Amino acid sequence: MQKVKNYFSLRYLGIMFALLWISLDQATKGMALKYLTADPVPVIDGFFNLRLAFNRGVSFSLLRDVNIADLPEILGIFAFVVAVVLVHYLGHHKEKLVYILGLSFILGGAVGNGIDRFAYGAVVDFLDFHYAGWHWPTFNVADIAIVLGVMLMLYDAYFESNDTTEMEIEKGEEEK
Repeated sequence: MQKVKNYFSLRYLGIMFALLWISLDQATKGMALKYLTADPVPVIDGFFNLRLAFNRGVSFSLLRDVNIADLPEILGIFAFVVAVVLVHYLGHHKEKLVYILGLSFILGGAVGNGIDRFAYGAVVDFLDFHYAGWHWPTFNVADIAIVLGVMLMLYDAYFESNDTTEMEIEKGEEEK
């Protein structure tokens, strides 16, 4: 895998990718707010709709029914605290590009959803998948970024641990 050595280069690269995800997320949510309603608009009949929804809770609508007036703001503040921690790790934790991209995708998704919590009191969702009575919770582009980021980090963790093990074995054999 390609390595990026410089602390500031890592942070800059990560922030640029995060800003790309934030921009894409906010643009699609703006279009959803302008053109969609709670009534589903079929895109692929029986499988995928566009439908405007607001999620006051966390991922997959968990905590949406919690009766705490300030919940969106609390979750928004939490998202921005996570963002600060992720920006810190963009320059410190690893040199591997896949890991940095994973962190930046999560950063972009967290900030995109955090913006919604302050602007609308809930996260704007509009991608609605369903099949044969099964219905996935409505989501958005920020959620896609977060899931892809976690997948990239898991990919990196799996292959990084394999690479490290192989390198340690080879190094140990050379010392004999």
